[in-house]
Amino acid sequence: MIRQLVRSYILLVAIAIALFTVPVAFSLTAQLRADTKASVLREANTMSLLLANGDTTSCQALQQMADAYAQETPGDVQVSGPAHCAPTLERPRRDSALAKALDEGYRTTDWGSSFIWGPDLVITDPARVGGKGPVVGAVRIVYSTHEMTNRLWTIWGFRAILALLVLGVAAVIGAVAARRLTRPLRQLNDMASKFSDGDLTARSPVTGPPETQTLARTLNQGAERLDTLIAAQRIFVADASHQLRTPLTALRLSLDNIADGVEDEFVREDVEQATAEVVRMSRLVNGLLVLARAEAKVAAAEPLTLMDIVRERLAVWRPAADERGVTIALRGSADGRLSVLASPGALDQVLDNVLSNALEVSPDGGTITVRVEPQGDVVGLSILDEGPGMSDAEKSRAFDRFWRGQGLTGKSGSGLGLAVVKQLVTDDGGTVTLGDAPGGGLSVTISLRASSRSGG
Repeated sequence: MIRQLVRSYILLVAIAIALFTVPVAFSLTAQLRADTKASVLREANTMSLLLANGDTTSCQALQQMADAYAQETPGDVQVSGPAHCAPTLERPRRDSALAKALDEGYRTTDWGSSFIWGPDLVITDPARVGGKGPVVGAVRIVYSTHEMTNRLWTIWGFRAILALLVLGVAAVIGAVAARRLTRPLRQLNDMASKFSDGDLTARSPVTGPPETQTLARTLNQGAERLDTLIAAQRIFVADASHQLRTPLTALRLSLDNIADGVEDEFVREDVEQATAEVVRMSRLVNGLLVLARAEAKVAAAEPLTLMDIVRERLAVWRPAADERGVTIALRGSADGRLSVLASPGALDQVLDNVLSNALEVSPDGGTITVRVEPQGDVVGLSILDEGPGMSDAEKSRAFDRFWRGQGLTGKSGSGLGLAVVKQLVTDDGGTVTLGDAPGGGLSVTISLRASSRSGG
């Protein structure tokens, strides 16, 4: 929009310049042409009067005047008349203009071109005795238009340069004015972009013309209402999840007690299936509670020592991995002083969710590789497994809530693990992506903001 406004402004200025300067330039060109013609005609008329007199004094004056004129102007004088009058001057060639002057007594003016002028202005003036008597000769002045052409370029060139300067200034002024006019719209766009990124606290300043002020107020009111509704929804989900944990725990204990006192295999099998469903429901409730807390984001990001957190979480998960013969290996070039910006406790939950998924899909005897690599202003944290991996379609849906991939143990997850990971990472200004691990499996790459506190 800014470009369109600037282009429109420059176009209007260009039209104004053209309407003002072009007619003036044409007028100056016409005036230059008329002044030059009048000056040459005046000199030619004076010389033709001297030629018509024919006496010695007049002929000498004609000779002197023609010589001076040739020295002081770019014009040459040619005379057709009595041989004794100005014998050193060149005789004009016989053409239609000279024939009209000598035979019919007509004065002719030839600019040499129908467009402005040619290389020479040629004026042929008949010499009449007494001004109205018989024609006794003719005076021709061949006036070079080279200096006129230079002046013409000066007239048009100066105005062209001035026009370009004015257009340049107009472009700068137009850009400033356009940015000022579109600032309210850009503020509204920034607000919409933040909304699309999940920042429901974004608001637009109420500035600019009345129309944009009204639009900003309407959007701010809608955003406030939406933020309130979503906050209420989060509170409900958190409260409901919290309230469901106690009865689910009690139900699981009851099922465990029933299973201990049942000898019938069919009943025991039904109780075990019910217990498994209760366990899955408990995971779902816990995931919803974690997600609600993550969306609330009550803690601000602060510098945390990454390697300490990674080693601590790997130590927690190694016993579960050892039971299945799965190796968890830590790789990378990061040292123990590397710090990242993250909310306290968030990175622990991120690693727990990713490692849980990796362990679930890893085959017995496989390897889970955790790699930490500093990458300038960010730190890359990658978790690679040797499971079946994901197709491109599955990767595009992996961060959706309640979507579950087919791991080695079946669709037993809550479908909230990666959704929680993405929420926690993006809240701290990072990114999380899914890729293919070398040799098969899934690669989860988490980019975290590096802290300036990191040692170098």
